[in-house]
Amino acid sequence: MISINNLSVEFSARSLFDNINYVINDRDRIALVGKNGAGKSTMLKIIAGLQAPTSGSVAVPTDVTIGYLPQHILTTDTVTVAEEVRKAFAHIDKMQQRLDCLNQELAERTDYDSPEYHQLIDKMTTLSEMLNMASAEGCEAEMEKTLVGLGFNRSDFSRPTSEFSGGWRMRIELAKLLLQRPDVLLLDEPTNHLDIESIQWLEQFLTTKARAVVLVSHDRAFIDNVTNRTIEISLGKIYDYNVNYSKYVQLHAERIEQQMRAYTNQQKQIADTEAFIERFRYKATKAVQVQSRMKQLAKIERIEVDEVDTSHLNLRFPPAPRSGDFPIIADNVGKAYGDHQVFDHATFTIRRGEKVAFVGKNGEGKSTLVKCIMGEIPFTGSLKIGHNVKIGYFAQNQASLLDESLTVFDTIDRVAVGDIRTKIRDLLGAFMFGGEASDKKVKVLSGGERTRLAMIKLLLEPVNLLILDEPTNHLDMRTKDILKQAIADFNGTVIVVSHDREFLDGLVEKVYEFGGGQVREFLGGIYEFLDYKRMDSLRQLEAVQAPSQTVKPQLKPQAKPAEEPAKPTARINYAEQRERDKMVRRARRKVEEAEAEVARLEQVVKEIEAQLSAGDASDPDIYNRHAQANKDLENAMSVWELASMELDQLQQQ
Repeated sequence: MISINNLSVEFSARSLFDNINYVINDRDRIALVGKNGAGKSTMLKIIAGLQAPTSGSVAVPTDVTIGYLPQHILTTDTVTVAEEVRKAFAHIDKMQQRLDCLNQELAERTDYDSPEYHQLIDKMTTLSEMLNMASAEGCEAEMEKTLVGLGFNRSDFSRPTSEFSGGWRMRIELAKLLLQRPDVLLLDEPTNHLDIESIQWLEQFLTTKARAVVLVSHDRAFIDNVTNRTIEISLGKIYDYNVNYSKYVQLHAERIEQQMRAYTNQQKQIADTEAFIERFRYKATKAVQVQSRMKQLAKIERIEVDEVDTSHLNLRFPPAPRSGDFPIIADNVGKAYGDHQVFDHATFTIRRGEKVAFVGKNGEGKSTLVKCIMGEIPFTGSLKIGHNVKIGYFAQNQASLLDESLTVFDTIDRVAVGDIRTKIRDLLGAFMFGGEASDKKVKVLSGGERTRLAMIKLLLEPVNLLILDEPTNHLDMRTKDILKQAIADFNGTVIVVSHDREFLDGLVEKVYEFGGGQVREFLGGIYEFLDYKRMDSLRQLEAVQAPSQTVKPQLKPQAKPAEEPAKPTARINYAEQRERDKMVRRARRKVEEAEAEVARLEQVVKEIEAQLSAGDASDPDIYNRHAQANKDLENAMSVWELASMELDQLQQQ
């Protein structure tokens, strides 16, 4: 479909791409991967025709259409959501105009038996069929399905686009793009502004309805589920793999390992040959063998190991000062904007050292609750911040708040105080801003580089409660992994607002779900939560008596008259009781699992203490293991307490 030929791009005498060649085929779903600043977004812009390369070309057939979604967009806010999205069907109006012209031409012609007349009829027939397929009713249905899939409510369709945040307006642009059904979709970080449910919908759309897709994303689960080909951009070159990302990581490591083995073997062969030549160079009896070895050496095709970009982030949060046992205690916290109640009666406790996730659809209050915790906005209820809690806050738009007129060095120099000012260059180097990179203006940095710079500001002061609102947006895979490990190693309390399933997996042990004006607590990891939600959705479907019901079940009983027959009510009560029984069984199983984990950890602590009592010094790490085991036991006891409380509440209902 699209051919990239001998493509080269240079910026300020630095080569971004060097003589790159590859082809985008029909049904290809390509992930462009590489570190921040490698040129992924630039590649998409060149394919879309928005930027010209230094040399080379992009060959696009005339009948191939391209749709491009950039990371950042400028939108006009003069129409409603539905009116804006209907612009995606402008091609239908053009088709109708073309059909009217053909009808007019047909009415004026009298050469009924000519081939041209029959060709004209064929064109009209084809165009009429296409218009029938893209009927107004079909367009409206597709528009509604797409907008709902991307997280909009039907009540949002008539709202002006000016009422929506930048993230939601990006969704509007994505909806328009998907509805246009271009032959090739170019998507630059499409998941940055989507919640988990919308990401799963987009995955399904791209795998079942899209033709060719080229995307840049740092959501590993998303690109694994969508793509079947991975193109790595590294140091001006590309490496093309016909597999998804996870398989690419494995093959990439194997390729480098094989190259190193072959290179090592060849270097040994060359050294042995050179040693033979040098040893017998001046012996007449060995002249023939020496000449043969010299010819052999000249013919060897030298193996080169692909240059690997070894630069990486060195990230470690400062040790957390000890805080109180309960950094955050929320009791009936609520927040409303006018008549719109974002959430209410949020009651929960976050213990010291816990790492929790805030998840849910956009607009359900995750960032709003974070702002309540930070004291940035008023709220109802009680929200207590524990003793000696020092908060480090990374806002969702933290990177965009940087002063673009400053250099990287000046950005940090203006906020650094004390001894750290003498180590700014070292700090910047650890974040891959060493050398000339520290003198770059913020305005020329990529999204990932800006996020790294904003993260440095977070590290300048020791904290014991980290609140990170979408910290992985724009970060490349390697940097995300390093950030995840740094958070896992952090000995303080962490709240992460994120839609990135892979990032949260193994990092958090508790999930708070925002939705329907409530905040619900779930004990477990993110994939356990998602599995539970899918089961929960099935139960809700089973409880629906009539497929045509559109009102919310909890509102229906209030609308029933007093004289309504008792039989339907009995069915609803039975369904509710069955659901409650299942919840009790699930809660009891959690308690049993928590008790088993407490017993296991108590045994671990007991065994370590027995070693300490016996004066066993063979294990130099025994004191660290003892401290970690006690911490794990304390956390397990907390999990058991909360699970027991949940079971008691359910049994008392």
